[in-house]
Parts: sequence; structure tokens; C-alpha cells
Amino acid sequence: MKIISRLAFSIFLLISLFGEVLAQIPQVPAEMEFADMIIRINPQARREIQLDVDALYRSPKHFQIKLDRVRLYMPFVEREFQAVGVPLDLKYLVIQESGLIADAVSTSNAVGFWQFKQGTAEEVFLQVDRQIDDRKNIVNSSRGAALYLKKHNASFDNWMCALVSYQMGLGGAKAYFGNKYNGKRIVDIDRNSHWYFKKFLAHKVAFENQLTVFTSSGSPRLVEVKVQGPTSLSALAQKYKVSEDHLQEMNKWTSNGKIPAGRAYSVVFVSNDEIDFKTAIVEKNKPNNTNTGSTPKYSTANSYPRIAGNTSKASQPDQITVNELDGVQANKTTTQANFADQIGIKEKKFRRLNDLEAGERIEAGEYYYTEKKKAKAEVATHIVQPGETLWSISQKYGIKLSSLKAKNRIRRDQDLKAGMVLNLQEHRKRGEDIPIVPIQSGSRDVVAKNNTAPTPSRTVQASNSSQASSQSGSSLTHVVSPGDTLYAISKKYGVSVEQIKTWNRIGNQNIISVGQKLTIFKP
Repeated sequence: MKIISRLAFSIFLLISLFGEVLAQIPQVPAEMEFADMIIRINPQARREIQLDVDALYRSPKHFQIKLDRVRLYMPFVEREFQAVGVPLDLKYLVIQESGLIADAVSTSNAVGFWQFKQGTAEEVFLQVDRQIDDRKNIVNSSRGAALYLKKHNASFDNWMCALVSYQMGLGGAKAYFGNKYNGKRIVDIDRNSHWYFKKFLAHKVAFENQLTVFTSSGSPRLVEVKVQGPTSLSALAQKYKVSEDHLQEMNKWTSNGKIPAGRAYSVVFVSNDEIDFKTAIVEKNKPNNTNTGSTPKYSTANSYPRIAGNTSKASQPDQITVNELDGVQANKTTTQANFADQIGIKEKKFRRLNDLEAGERIEAGEYYYTEKKKAKAEVATHIVQPGETLWSISQKYGIKLSSLKAKNRIRRDQDLKAGMVLNLQEHRKRGEDIPIVPIQSGSRDVVAKNNTAPTPSRTVQASNSSQASSQSGSSLTHVVSPGDTLYAISKKYGVSVEQIKTWNRIGNQNIISVGQKLTIFKP
């Protein structure tokens, strides 16, 4: 009886709440702001748009379901739009396209949150294959949508035209609009205006003032963790103490529950906990200062560089991003001039973007940037590994070499020591010593004892060339033979695959070639 009473009371509250909402269905104004524009709507168009707004509010049950999804997913849409530089007003388009249903499929076989067809998805660096479908990933698909809209807006300088091009394609939108609205900041909407934009305005009016109606401090929220494969949703369910069924429901972008190697993947799930999951930051990366008597922990960010996009065409320009910057992978060792010509960029600019000296060669398997690197990385620190240089660290995280040097008051590779904890975000205080931690093979977490920890017995000074001409007391050279793999080589010498990749600047695609000389440091 008590259960029935509680249920009846809950239903009463729900009906009362929606009664208030429905009594205050937002009305389409005669003038509204959109992106960087003023939209003026005549009476006939207002009535047309209002019908769509009313339809969205017609069923309280369906409205609540949709609004709950908006509340969960919209923070990630906003974040990705801000990162790309797209006005947040365009975020309502995802509600119009899919209702924020991850595996929505249209009659034209467009898929996912943002309803991408496969070809278009690959144009904006989304992975679509038998294992992964980024169109069903709220983080990656939202970034892809932002890139698509921003690219089209470059042709119009008008976000209304760019938005309509999302439905018509760039060619269709150009044929429809011509240059009538290019650069215009005041647009009049009437009965002849494109239906897709008027429907978008209906979604904006319906949702923009309702996003916080049902939110509270105790409400469930969507959290994201970056995961480097190979792993599985089953393993992650145990780690994060959520059900495997829930992870599968929230991460339909992995077709079989498996997360392959190759890049970091965004795994999301609903949580009521107050745990602060830092997006795109490796866990335990920041010093743990909760206990004043404990020593700070650092971790190596093995998920970097973060590669996204059409990795099957990584050696071609405009196909992948490296740490969220445009980049490309060298498929063979060559000169700067040849490589710059191959990717369609001037040699001096390419050298400047990648902090290269004249004459340094391009290494097979290495990733290079085709846009300016950042002033700081997305993680706070990096532990120097044997064989690393300031340049290789700067490339790994997409941070300018000059910024890396300035933050740590270190200028020469000769001053690097294995185990040094370099700052990647904050500048080290003047006179502050760089912590040195012992490197434990096979372990990601290391503890900083103090700033006067004994210096490792060997300091590796790496040259810009990955070749070693002779064997020394601390290192040897392995020449890659047919059939060799990084795993087989690591087992032969008793080291890890990650160590070999670090020592020889091998990218996440694990590409090695016959005849390549690999430097191996004895454990």
C-alpha cells in the first residue's frame, strides 16, 4: 500500500511539473539571436515555427525522455564545439538530427548522433569500420560535426547557410543560396525560407530555456574516461564499478565490446558519484596531495600522441589529427623537402611547425604536425624515458619545443635525465629543482621520493637520428628482418614494446620496416 501511495505521489508530482511546463510553452519571438546574427521572423513564419515547437511539447513523456538525453549529452557537444570554434547556438542541431539517439539510422543510411553517412564521416576524421563506428560516439561525432559546419561556414561566412548545408551538402547549399547571404548578419525569415532552418529554430526555441528544468545536484551525469586499447567493456565495467550492460548501452560505437589498440577512445557512462573524471587526462596524472605526509604520484601518458581520424590514410594530408591538431604520418624515411612537397606545404613552414633543424631527416612511422603546436599539453607532467629528447617529448604531446624548454628552464638534451618529471602546463618556479623518480619497467605509476633522489646510473643522450652504428656497453642495435614484430623483438631482448617505441620514436601504428635499425637499451 505504501509503495502504491509513493507511486501515485510521484506521478502527481510529474504531472504537476509538466503541467507548469506545458502551460508555459515558449513562444517564437519576432526577433532572436542566432550565432553572430540577428534573425527577424515575419508573422507567417512565426506561426509555422510555433507549430513545430508545440509538437515538441505535445507529449510530456516523450519530451522528458528527450530532455533527459539532452541534459546528459549536451555538455560534451558544447565542449567539442567550443574547441573547434563553432557557435554554441548550433548545438541544437543534434536534437533535430537524431534526438540524441546513438544508433539512430535514417532512410538514407545516415547513422548516429549527427547522422553521418560513411563517406562524410571519414572526411571529418571519424573511424567507421567493423570494429568501431565513431558516428555513435558523442565526443568524436560532435567534433566531426563541428569541423563540418566550420568548413562550410568558410564558404558563406553565414552560419544559417552553413547549417542548411548540413542537410543539403555544400554544393546544394551554394546552388540554393548563391552568395545572397554571404557575410550578412541580419536575416529575414518568411514562408519561403528553407524548411530545415525553420525547424532548427523550433528546436532552439523549445530547448534553450529548458536545459536546467530537471537538473539538480544529485542528478545523474555522463562522465567520460579516455581508454587506450586493447581492452574490453567487460574489463572497464569491473574497473569503474558499473554494469557491462550499461557500458554497452552507452558505448554502441564499439560493435563487439572490444576496444582495439591504436589510439585513445572516449568511453562514457552515467554516474551519480561525485568523482571528477578529467576528460582526456590520464588518471593519477596530477600529484596526489590529499595527505600531506604522502609523496606525489606521477604517471606516464602512454596514450600520447593521440591519433584520430582516417588512420588507414594517415600518410595523406587532411586525414588524421595528432593530439587534436592536423597532422600526417611519414610512411618512409626521406628528406624534409620531399616530405613537405608530398603533403603540400612549404618546407620552411613545415620545419617551423615541427621545430625541426635544417637537414634533419623525416623518419618512417613518425607523426608530424601541419598546424601550429600548442603552448601547453593536455596532461600536467611527463616522466623522461631513456632515449627521449626535448624534441621527441614536444612532438609526443603537441607542445611547442620553446614552451617545453621555458616551462622547465632546461635548454639542452644533455641536461635531460631519465626519470625527470617535466612540466607540460605550468612554468616551474625559479630555483625549483626538477624532480627525478626511479623508472620501474612495466609499471605506469612511479613515486617521487624527493628532489635529491639519486641520479640514474646512465643518462641517455639521443641524437636526431634513430640509427646506432655500433653496440656499446649499455645499448645495442637490432636490424629488422622479414617477419620481425615489435612484440617478438621485445621478448628477444627482455624489454617492453613501449620502450622500443620510445627509444626509436615509433608512432602508435607500430610501423617498422625491413632493414630498419632499432636501438635497444639493456635492462
